[in-house]
Amino acid sequence: MSSVRLLVAFAESAKYASFARAARELGLSPSAVAKSVARLEDSLAVRLFHRTTRRVALTQEGEALYERCRRILDELSDLEATAASASRGPSGTLRIDAPATYGKQVIVPLVADLARKHPELRIDIRLSDTFADVIGAGLDAVIRVGTIDDSRLVARAFDVQHLGVYAAPGYLSRRGRPRTPAAVDGHDCGVFRLPTTGRERPWQFLIRGEAVTTHPRAHFVMNDGEGLVSAARAGIGLVQVPEFMARSAVEAGKLEEVLARFRPAPMPISVVYPSNRQVPLRLRAFIDALTALAPAGRRAR
Repeated sequence: MSSVRLLVAFAESAKYASFARAARELGLSPSAVAKSVARLEDSLAVRLFHRTTRRVALTQEGEALYERCRRILDELSDLEATAASASRGPSGTLRIDAPATYGKQVIVPLVADLARKHPELRIDIRLSDTFADVIGAGLDAVIRVGTIDDSRLVARAFDVQHLGVYAAPGYLSRRGRPRTPAAVDGHDCGVFRLPTTGRERPWQFLIRGEAVTTHPRAHFVMNDGEGLVSAARAGIGLVQVPEFMARSAVEAGKLEEVLARFRPAPMPISVVYPSNRQVPLRLRAFIDALTALAPAGRRAR
């Protein structure tokens, strides 16, 4: 277990960017922590910290090791907790990534409730519309919209996402209400820029049972769904966004849905995690909470 002690000394030093602070947390002397880190560097034949008289900072190699080290130590902590008591609740750090708006509206309240129920559970949540590599980034799980085709991953669908086309009542009174997807070409449209590619996301429709994609003439382009909703509320034009983003504006009478009968088929929203890892108790609790998120039929329309 000596290698584990070296990793713990390194991880605490990286966490606080200080040998002295790590020493206080571990109940050791700063010199003992510094020597442990030096031994780890010698065994790996790599420099993990840049050292000055005032502080330490991770090297590029140190940052890479820290990401992996956190997961290893969390797994060990979880195993110890399981062995110590089968009745003990989830503990350790739950690291997840979720789309920004869906994360704010659905995932953050859910994990907040989870943290209240399990005081020993810590939450590290990243909200971003960019693609997150659950394996490479050292995450427990990611929330993804759409189908998952990767044998390295397990995807458990727990919700669905519906797309709709929306506009402000004032805009529709000025420009008219499109009756078919083809009529969209005569309107000002707000289009979402995909963060992974920088390309404009095509609009999707279901016409006579067939999935159809179109590329409307973009009057304005944004890389944020909530921004598109705000622009539509301001009367700039039509937008196609997930229904849950527009729901409150529709209920307030600020937006109206058009072309509802041409809505595309809903896309699954899944919790995705590596298939080759044991599911720790903290992740199991998160998955169970997602499964019980809402009654059947409610889902993120």
